[in-house]
Amino acid sequence: MYNIKRIAALVCMLPFAAVAFAQEKPVLSLDTILQKIDKNNLLLQSYGLRAESFKHTANAATAWMAPMIGVGTFMTPYPGQMIMDEGDKGSIMVQLEQDIPNPAKIKANKKFIESKAKVENATRGVTLNEYKAQAKRLYFGWLVSMQRIAVLKENEKIMQTMKKVEEIRYPFNQSKLSSVYRATAKIEENRNMIRMMEGDMAKSKAWLNSLMNNPGNMDFAIDSTYQPTYVPASAIDTGSLAMVRKDIEKMDFSIQSMKLNIEAMQKQAKPDFKLRFDHMSPLTKMMPKAFSVMGMVSIPIAPWSSKMYKSEAKGMGYEVLAMEKEKAAMLQETQGMLYGMQFEIQSMQKRIDAMEKTIIPTLKKTMDVSMLNYRENKMELPEVIGTWEALTMMQANVLDEKLKLYLMIVDYEKELYR
Repeated sequence: MYNIKRIAALVCMLPFAAVAFAQEKPVLSLDTILQKIDKNNLLLQSYGLRAESFKHTANAATAWMAPMIGVGTFMTPYPGQMIMDEGDKGSIMVQLEQDIPNPAKIKANKKFIESKAKVENATRGVTLNEYKAQAKRLYFGWLVSMQRIAVLKENEKIMQTMKKVEEIRYPFNQSKLSSVYRATAKIEENRNMIRMMEGDMAKSKAWLNSLMNNPGNMDFAIDSTYQPTYVPASAIDTGSLAMVRKDIEKMDFSIQSMKLNIEAMQKQAKPDFKLRFDHMSPLTKMMPKAFSVMGMVSIPIAPWSSKMYKSEAKGMGYEVLAMEKEKAAMLQETQGMLYGMQFEIQSMQKRIDAMEKTIIPTLKKTMDVSMLNYRENKMELPEVIGTWEALTMMQANVLDEKLKLYLMIVDYEKELYR
């Protein structure tokens, strides 16, 4: 009997357990979010589909033109003409014609079209790097907003304590009513800051959902213990940058594709072929059946036709040289930029360390002393509020500097792997 009651109780509790489980927010780490963006983002998927389309287009480039067939008359006199001989009646003609492209042209064109797929995949890598940087900015902004809320709530407790002390002292004429109102205003101002941080967190959540191709109102939490770290690159020479940067990879594939296009244009100097077969069936039995076989070849080296592909190939050659110069300039500029960002990040880290290890502990001690004096009625509320505001402002400044540092780390990584 006891077991039956126990089972019945467990069955009754199942719906409540299911609701509690459903209400629990999933916690997504930064790596998980980046993986979801890589896998689910619609724009990134479009690059893969476009690259696949180029592969099929390249196969289509190897196809020949469809054969042509024609039926008509051959040397047939107009109606009403006088026919002097049976052979003048003409013939019924069947004609077959097939264009035969030059194999070298087909092969070169196929390679050029296939190279476009590599450019699309490289473009995907550039866009993914942009999305990862955007996701990191949102994630770090959310993280700092959580830290701001924690600081604001802690500071609100201090102001609540001061308000209670003022309310207790007021009936005994040991404080002013304006002090109570001022403390109330500071508490509400503090809560408004919390509301603003909550709005920023909601905005970051919605944008991250859009990047992951999730509904904008999908609820989740982030890892509040995550600590962004700065890892300087072991080498920032132009050779190393050329191997890791996605935009340089894209430019390399674009240059390679353009060179293949030049090669395809140069192949236009090779001739194409055409084969034609004619069959004639005379309209009179006095004439024998006849046929005609003709092979034709184009002459693309003629001056009036070679001008087109020669000039175009020459123009693309200059464009390749321009892209190579642009690539070298980008690498040189990025190298200097990354060195500058390294020095700036290191300087920012030193400032934050000084603020966290020296300034804020000093202000907290000052606040403790002020609160002690305030409790002993040795200080007035405005003086304590001044100390409280100085501490609150410094804590806010530290978080501002931290957010700047995190965003600088994001920009550094973006430029390193762009």
